[in-house]
Amino acid sequence: MAEEEDFAPTQTTGYKVGEKKTIDEYKSLDANDESLNKWKASLASAPSNDKRRVVILQLALEVEGRDDVVLDLSSPEALQNVKNTPFVIKEGIDYRMKVKFKIQHEVVSGLKYLQIVKRKGIKVDKTEEMIGSYGPGDDHYEKKFMVEEAPSGIFARGHYEAKVSVGCK
Repeated sequence: MAEEEDFAPTQTTGYKVGEKKTIDEYKSLDANDESLNKWKASLASAPSNDKRRVVILQLALEVEGRDDVVLDLSSPEALQNVKNTPFVIKEGIDYRMKVKFKIQHEVVSGLKYLQIVKRKGIKVDKTEEMIGSYGPGDDHYEKKFMVEEAPSGIFARGHYEAKVSVGCK
């Protein structure tokens, strides 16, 4: 139950999720608007055997001066490998997370990134950031998040467990 509470999203100040519409509803809007028609033509749908609206392709840890630590999340097998592959970062370094994703089937509004970090079962950090609204298509999107500082000092050393959720209402 505590984990469900950890991942309960909060309201983002100043952001109002628009009315949900189907792709067909978007395609019928403002038929005389040339630029809007180009955007509507770019809306694509996904294979019918994949019901996901948001597909996370990779999550990466970006640290200045070194190669990114990239976690492949593009398939169930890759996701299982990530769960069994911890990585190490130096204490006190500045880092940022970034996510690469694609949208399928319908326009997604109010997409959020939520990260919970625990040490010995106790929550030590919660990061929540609005990603935005996106239409389905063949393009991949990448979102970089705020720079953070890794914990430092003798009491901060050890193993941490991070769980990430990317979703919308």
